[in-house]
Amino acid sequence: MTSPAFTHFDLTVLPAGARYKLLTATVVPRPIAWVCTLGPGGVPNLAPYSFFGLMGSDPPVVAFAPGDRPNGTPKDTALNIAAGGEFSVNLVSADLAAAMNATATEFPHGMGEPVTLNIALEAGKKIAVPRVTASPATLECREVQTVVIGHTRVILGEVLGLSLRADAVLDAGRHHLDTAALDLIGRMGGRGGYTRTRDGFQVDRVTYAEWLKREAQQPEAPHSEIQRPEL
Repeated sequence: MTSPAFTHFDLTVLPAGARYKLLTATVVPRPIAWVCTLGPGGVPNLAPYSFFGLMGSDPPVVAFAPGDRPNGTPKDTALNIAAGGEFSVNLVSADLAAAMNATATEFPHGMGEPVTLNIALEAGKKIAVPRVTASPATLECREVQTVVIGHTRVILGEVLGLSLRADAVLDAGRHHLDTAALDLIGRMGGRGGYTRTRDGFQVDRVTYAEWLKREAQQPEAPHSEIQRPEL
């Protein structure tokens, strides 16, 4: 079997812009955290981030990286969380893609996107920060820690509450959900690349006992077909 050819990029010597282009086109799809915070005077701020993921469930923790402005100062999201400690992560369905994209506009400091773009909000259940009314799923979070590594700022938040659109909850008592009903989108490469999440497939996990049973049922491959690693 012929090994495929690879192109290697040394990220330790490439400029930040090149690293960003390579990594965001490679690590896909990325879920989108549409983060709402409260600024000075209680003005809601709303901005999307795709450097985002679920980090654990006991306790439930999410992480996202808001980055800094070109001049090196923190973005409004990071400033607001540092001041208030709370934020809501609103997940983005396909029908909200245009509204989410509009909130990525670099509005002046203190100019709230929900008011400017007429995006409806409603009160949170566990935190003072509101949620996007039309979002099919919202994580209500409290900052645990912010880690700064060079120009990368990572905010860790404990998830205190989860609000889900009712049609996606199949059995609340057994915590069974219809994930496809949320119709969430993810970020792909390029400046405007996105993907839907409804086109899924399932691969069941195999226990070690099941793996052993399958291996025992497989005919032994001829020695000539066994690929041994090069030392």
